[in-house]
Amino acid sequence: MVIHVVQAGDTVSSLSREYGVPASQIIIDNGLTSAARLAVGQALVIQFPLQVHTVRPGESLSGIARQYGLSLRQLYRNNPVLGGESALYPGQTLVISYRGEKEGTLSVNGYAYPFIDKGLLQATLPYLTFLTPFTYGITPEGGLVDLDDQVLISMAQSGGVAPLMHLSTLTEDGGFSNDLAHLVLTDMDVQAALIDNIQATMQAKGYQGLDVDFEFVFAEDALPYAAFIRALSERLNPLGYPVVVALAPKISADQPGLLYEGHNYRELGAAANEVLLMTYEWGYTYGPPMAVAPLPNVRRVVEYALTEIPADKIWLGVPNYGYDWPLPFVQGQTRATSISNAYAVTLALRYGAEIQYSDYAQSPWFRYTGNDGVVHEVWFEDARSIRAKLALIPEYGLNGAGYWNLMRRFPQNWRILNALYEIREA
Repeated sequence: MVIHVVQAGDTVSSLSREYGVPASQIIIDNGLTSAARLAVGQALVIQFPLQVHTVRPGESLSGIARQYGLSLRQLYRNNPVLGGESALYPGQTLVISYRGEKEGTLSVNGYAYPFIDKGLLQATLPYLTFLTPFTYGITPEGGLVDLDDQVLISMAQSGGVAPLMHLSTLTEDGGFSNDLAHLVLTDMDVQAALIDNIQATMQAKGYQGLDVDFEFVFAEDALPYAAFIRALSERLNPLGYPVVVALAPKISADQPGLLYEGHNYRELGAAANEVLLMTYEWGYTYGPPMAVAPLPNVRRVVEYALTEIPADKIWLGVPNYGYDWPLPFVQGQTRATSISNAYAVTLALRYGAEIQYSDYAQSPWFRYTGNDGVVHEVWFEDARSIRAKLALIPEYGLNGAGYWNLMRRFPQNWRILNALYEIREA
């Protein structure tokens, strides 16, 4: 696999000839349209099939997988053209393997709202170890705000993916309630009722683990929060359910700020089976233009986490989105728009912008002037930035990656993941 950065004059056809791979493969691997123009500075994944199979009449996908000693999920990963579906036709060419060595093994978790496009989810499931529908809320009595998650659970189970129940203090207004967290963490009757309801829901719906996300926890609730996670683990682990907890991106134990003070890495890491480092949102809706997850910032969080938590418990958070900021940026007034990585490239093409790449942040960016004359700055993710982030996992011996979120198509990410890593089964 190589990552090609588009130069002026490059076309899909010319790159097909240059690398000796079918144009259709470049189109599928990068989520292009057949007539797509390419933006200068755009990154493209180029893969090189090593062994292929031509489908004969009567053959099935599962039979072909057995013939070559592959899992069905691996065959799906090698052939994104299938979209996670098993239908074949005679004469169809399937990739059995690609050139290149794997760099490690990792677990992959992805978050999804119940309204995710089901075709998109079906195509993504082969790359996942876990799927986490987002989110169950909490009532003041320790009840659960239900989630229409049964379709996602069923699809995950059919695709060999373990569904994780997601619990958060997110409220209907879209914010995390530290008051609700405080109630759950300090009122033992409410907490006991909540734990009972979590267990009952997991067992009734077929969940295989729990992911807890309490954000902006009061500093005085840090130890009670860890105790709550410990109580969940003590209840759920004997039933075979792991407990995962999401952690704010800290770089020191005493880091000030409401986002950080209620998350005690050492205590939460000891109480949970795994943790997710939420290593994104440095570039955010109300902040100045910058990368969503600058690599030096991500690295500092990982290195601090490793002083408090064993590496094999840590999942690295990976963003699947970017932002578009109108300029000039005015603190308290400017609001960025969240966009998909694919749409970022569309914007660059539409306005003739050349995509740049920050060697420091390890992220792509560009500026464009809209039809209204307003200058915009865009930061997003591409094959290069994803490769740089994922490389931290084997470098530091981490357990895996957690994607926020799966709602937007990003084919390059899955090509990079499949090319470089073995994905753990559930």
